[in-house]
Amino acid sequence: MDKLILAVSPHLRGKTTTTLIMLDVIIALIPTVIASSLIFGIRAALIVAVCVAACVLSEFLFNLICKKPNSLGDLSAVVTGIILAFNLPVSIPLWQAVVGSVFAIVVVKMLFGGIGMNFANPALTARIFMFITFGTAMSQYGRASASAFFNLSLAPADIVASSTPLADSSSYGLMDLFIGNHGGCIGETCALTLLLGGIYLLVRRVISFHIPVAFLGGLFVLSLFVAPDGINLFTFALSQVLSGGAMLGAIFMATDYVTSPCTKLGKLIFGLGCAVITFLIRNWASSAEGVSFSILIMNILTPHINNLTAIKPLGGIKAK
Repeated sequence: MDKLILAVSPHLRGKTTTTLIMLDVIIALIPTVIASSLIFGIRAALIVAVCVAACVLSEFLFNLICKKPNSLGDLSAVVTGIILAFNLPVSIPLWQAVVGSVFAIVVVKMLFGGIGMNFANPALTARIFMFITFGTAMSQYGRASASAFFNLSLAPADIVASSTPLADSSSYGLMDLFIGNHGGCIGETCALTLLLGGIYLLVRRVISFHIPVAFLGGLFVLSLFVAPDGINLFTFALSQVLSGGAMLGAIFMATDYVTSPCTKLGKLIFGLGCAVITFLIRNWASSAEGVSFSILIMNILTPHINNLTAIKPLGGIKAK
């Protein structure tokens, strides 16, 4: 007679693992790493490498000091490093990038129990922390001059000042926004490669369409109501979607498994909430950009969204 084996669920397991999911995300991010290096110079790739190395080392040392199992194999620290680097300007001092990386891994991720336990996306939370702590450095948007394209140090004299589309929307056409021919953080400018990465993740079923479509679609519709006189409504609304961190946030940060809702309806509510908050901050707050703040606020509301949209099992009864 076969033995009755008792085990903790889940009893059915698929081939998908955390490592494979994170590997797919890394693959989706690579085109934007290449594009940022072409747009901002080789120092953009250096910032990505520094952030990844600092994140990986921080997680390794934390596990070592706390005598916890090595968790680097899930590749989540690598993903955090790349996304954090994407949220930084090319002129950021490298030591500040390291500080932000340590904050993302140690404070936001590991102190809450590691992957799967963090209440907010580590990369975007670290970006907000750096914006508050290193406000001047985080606001110096620009690009490498032609003569300093391969200069890793990239001193301020080698930076060509460049306004962001949100600060000066009249200076950029839709094609400039689409290919990244403008200033901004190194990973948020090229909408083309971000879109390609998003399509790859959709095809691989790493993410669903609900949050990105609700986020970007909601922002597009809301922007139609505040278009300046004399500017085509469609062009202005589309420029708002392609500007700032909207594409990066909607595809790679708002879709984080741990900090976004589980249900389809919850994901739609989450995405629309991000769109509304981003819209409000962009138009009536002192900051020109609001993507990171909007996602962080919705991360905090995620448990409540899950409770409100939870699917009742067939035949289930309401708990007292």
